[in-house]
Amino acid sequence: MNINEIIEYLPHRYPFLLIDRVLEMEEGKRIVALKNVTMNEPFFPGHFPHHPVMPGVLIVEAMAQAAAVLSFKSMGIKPDENSVVYFAGIDAVRFKRPVVPGDQLIFEVEITQNKRNIYKYKGVARVDGEIATEAELMCALKTL
Repeated sequence: MNINEIIEYLPHRYPFLLIDRVLEMEEGKRIVALKNVTMNEPFFPGHFPHHPVMPGVLIVEAMAQAAAVLSFKSMGIKPDENSVVYFAGIDAVRFKRPVVPGDQLIFEVEITQNKRNIYKYKGVARVDGEIATEAELMCALKTL
C-alpha cells in the first residue's frame, strides 16, 4: 500500500501520520510497514537539538498506526469521521537502540487476539534488521 491507500485507513495526517508504506499484509494476521525517518521530522529540533533521536512514544504510535491499518483492512471497512482506534494498553515495551535521522524503521505487527473490537498485537520495530523497539499493544475500535 502506498501513502494514498494508507490514508484511506487512518485518520492521522501530517505531522502525525507516521507510516509511509505497507510492504506486506496478511489480513487478519500481520502487517509489515515502514517509516523513513528524516531530519525534517517536526520533533527533532527539540528532541534533541544536538543529538536528534526519535521519541520512543512515537515509535510505539507508528506501530499502532500499522496495527490500525491491519485491523481496518482485516474487517473490510474504511474508517470515517465516526470511528477511531484508541490505545487500551501498552505492555512489555523495550527500547533497544535509538532511532535517528536517516534510519528506515520497519514495523512488523501481528494480531494475537481479537474480541468484540478489542485487538491485541505484538509489534517489533527494526532498523537494518536490528530490533529498535518491541511492544505488546491493545487497541479498541470505537464508534463516536
